[in-house]
Amino acid sequence: MDLDDNSRNLVQALTNGDPEKISTSRFSSLLASKDRDYLLSSTTQDDQQVKISDLEGKVIGLYFSANWYPPCRNFNKVLIGVYEQLKSNGSNFEIVFVSSDEDLSAFNSYRESMPWLSIPFSDLETKKALNRKFEIEGIPYLIILQPDGSTLHDGVELIYRYGIEAFPFTEEKLEELRREERMKHESQTLTNLLANPGRDYLLDQTMTRKVPVDSLIGKTVGLYFSAQWCFPCAKFTPKLISVYHKIKQSLEGKGGGEYFEIVFVSNDRDQSSFDSYYGTMPWLALPFGDPIIRTLAKYFDVQGIPCLIIIGPDGKTVTKQGRNLINLYQENAYPFTDAKLELLEKEMEEEAKRLPRSNYHAGHRHELTLVSEGNGGGPFICCDCDEQGSGWAYQCLGCGYEVHPRCMRAVDPATAASVQHT
Repeated sequence: MDLDDNSRNLVQALTNGDPEKISTSRFSSLLASKDRDYLLSSTTQDDQQVKISDLEGKVIGLYFSANWYPPCRNFNKVLIGVYEQLKSNGSNFEIVFVSSDEDLSAFNSYRESMPWLSIPFSDLETKKALNRKFEIEGIPYLIILQPDGSTLHDGVELIYRYGIEAFPFTEEKLEELRREERMKHESQTLTNLLANPGRDYLLDQTMTRKVPVDSLIGKTVGLYFSAQWCFPCAKFTPKLISVYHKIKQSLEGKGGGEYFEIVFVSNDRDQSSFDSYYGTMPWLALPFGDPIIRTLAKYFDVQGIPCLIIIGPDGKTVTKQGRNLINLYQENAYPFTDAKLELLEKEMEEEAKRLPRSNYHAGHRHELTLVSEGNGGGPFICCDCDEQGSGWAYQCLGCGYEVHPRCMRAVDPATAASVQHT
């Protein structure tokens, strides 16, 4: 749009004759206050203040985070690695920390680990304004601000998924990465997933015999991302072991016991933890610390464990939701295909028709009502077994307590009324 003379004069006056300073004004309006035109630098640097005007022309990440929240601390480590690589490469990138810490001591402690800039902890109004402007509803959250004024909201996901390759976080760059990702998945094979130039084998349970990766070609394979230190993993692994044996036994009865396998992809912190944890498992494993472990986590965008990725006999990904399917259907989930899941959902619908519309549960004092996704239900965490559920559930309409139908332990109303917890 063309500017008239008055508009041109206004721009000229606001920018002291330099139209490029419009973006500086934008950053100032976001990050400055009436008595502050600077940000705090990294505590490792001598100069503790950096002028907001120094951000001119850079790609900026607004990082909403807090020391008290474990997912923030976990992401912080990843973000530091990406930031330091980008800075060492001379990339025109900066991060500004917007704290949600509870006190100055926590803020200072958290900031000690950060090599980037921060809004002072005392500037509560600026932090509140940023949270309102960008509608921050959860942390960690990373907003990318481009020099041209555009913004991108899913910075956390992009850092986890692409690392430094996501820079400069433009739509063109992200579309290029998505295109490359699609091509990789289309050409995916078990061999290029699990082998590398220096290793073409997996470990068996004895950790002495090397099993060729190629021996898994043509099988359904589960890639199990897990670690001994992870509490949810400790709960899920025994269930997966039981399901694994039942699937193998079922297939052996049909003459195909060798058609299913699991490969442990360790997130353990040291060799001894790996040895101890893997010693409880009946399947194969990648060697501890193998570089392909990090590649797989990035390739499949694994953001939490335990995680079970299912690879089909053709070497292509069947589902990333193996854990949820095991929780929902146990061994019946095999081979985890859309066709099998559709069949299971139909069977669940038929089974639900025979269930009582309401009942009392031994673990809850209120009456529970049978619900589905179509009438008030949806994805949930079972309050009895602590595992995910979807589809049908018994739900307390008063307080939201939900259990899988299979976890329902029916009791009479008087017994339920005596339950002390809800």
